[in-house]
Amino acid sequence: MKKRYWLDERRNVMRLIWFFAALCVGVLVIDAGFHRHEEYFWEGWFGFYGFFGFIACVVLVLAAKELRRLVMRREDHYDE
Repeated sequence: MKKRYWLDERRNVMRLIWFFAALCVGVLVIDAGFHRHEEYFWEGWFGFYGFFGFIACVVLVLAAKELRRLVMRREDHYDE
């Protein structure tokens, strides 16, 4: 019999997704209540750091996928 883990159940995965979505909304709501002493005008935009962080992570993942094509070796590179 195959061992089942708690993330194997779709219900638990959906609970995690909803939890993190609620956490993100909560952080955005908290962000509205803080006054930041920004150096640049765009730092004062609502949710700037959250959106910037998300976009930066997406760009890093896409860049890593392209970089992999450049530096990837053949599967049997060390077998020769």
